[in-house]
Amino acid sequence: MTAVYPLSTSTYASPNHDHHGCRQAAVRTAELLCQQRGGRFTEIRKQILELIWESHRAVKAYDLLDKVKLKSSSAKPTTVYRALDFLLEQGLIHKVESLNAYIGCSHADRKHEQLLLTCIQCHEVEERTAERVMDAIAQALQQAGFMHQYKAVEIHGLCAKCASVR
Repeated sequence: MTAVYPLSTSTYASPNHDHHGCRQAAVRTAELLCQQRGGRFTEIRKQILELIWESHRAVKAYDLLDKVKLKSSSAKPTTVYRALDFLLEQGLIHKVESLNAYIGCSHADRKHEQLLLTCIQCHEVEERTAERVMDAIAQALQQAGFMHQYKAVEIHGLCAKCASVR
């Protein structure tokens, strides 16, 4: 399956970025992948995914809960966490460990490890696949005899847009 995302992550900062289209593409991709994988893409899971894709900033679970409660006052933290667990398992989102928050995955159609670039000024998070970086890390882990379970690299600094206005 080819992803239906219209833009690569490197175009987020573009003034012509169609974020509404980005969110719609993420939902279409999720629907297709869940159908292919036999996963149930329920209304609450869809709603959580849409909320995560409202921007390219990482969003915390309790912020998601506050937004869900606007539509369904009976929503509980477990509802949000179960939806997040499903979306993580399906590879539709990533957890930004350093922020304890979540972002949408722009490469959900394939398994990958990610390099997450977090801007300390505008707070947008850009996902990069960075195969050579991850291969070098894998080689170092192998040499150390370390058996990792999850691998992501997070780097905090200034994005190109924020760096250009300094």
